[in-house]
This record gives sequence, structure tokens and C-alpha cells, in this order.
Amino acid sequence: MKILVAVDGSSFTKRMLAYLTAHDEWLGGTHAYTILHVVPAIPPRAAAAVDKETLKAYYDDESEKVLKPIRSFFAKQGIKADYVGKVGHAADLIAATADKGKFDLLMMGSHGHSTLGNLVMGSVATKVMAHCGVPVLTIR
Repeated sequence: MKILVAVDGSSFTKRMLAYLTAHDEWLGGTHAYTILHVVPAIPPRAAAAVDKETLKAYYDDESEKVLKPIRSFFAKQGIKADYVGKVGHAADLIAATADKGKFDLLMMGSHGHSTLGNLVMGSVATKVMAHCGVPVLTIR
């Protein structure tokens, strides 16, 4: 199975990883994992004031802060994975990556907001499920 794992470094990502370790069927060499982290883009006016190399270094550093412990986790489990950092709107990029990459499953943690909370604040998980053609496993 080809699995995309969306991570943001929050406690909800940690819960998702705990879920993975508690369920042996997800761990092992039979699955191909791609770990995706999306860094929010700097507003265009601010980005215009910074040179491209500095901006790229910022995005790479922000992504690495999240991906480094995830790399360690997967290495301890003996699982090889691809790691991808993207810049932009998280929900849009996660759904697009899942669809374009022809993944069999998308795994992601969810904050578990109530319906009212989603209405007021929005939810990346809700938006991903609405726009993604790939089955989504949300863990909260």
C-alpha cells in the first residue's frame, strides 16, 4: 500500500504516530510511506522584501523542525520513507499531493474540533476530506 502521512509536528501528529506503533498492520516493509509537511507561505509583500535564498532556507528550516523527529521515529521502527516539504495552504497541498501521487491512503492527525469549531476556525482535516479523492484515515 502506498501511504501519504501528513504531519504538522503537533501533539496530534504524535498521537497519529502512537497509533501507528500500536497497530502492527501499519508497520512493516509492505507499505511505501511518504511523509508530507506543509509550511504556510510568507505573505507576498513580506516575501518580496527577502531574497529567494533566504526565503528558501527559512522554509527548509521550518520543514526540517517537523520532519527531523519523524525521520527518527520511522528509523527506530525500521521503516524507510520519503520526506517532502511543501510551501502553501496545507489542506489544498495535502489533498493535491494525495491525488496526484496516486496514494492508496492518506493518514493524518486531527485536532477533533466540534462542528461549531470547524465552522468558526475551519479544519485542515475537514477541508482535506472534502477535496481529496483518496481515502483518509484521521486519528485524534
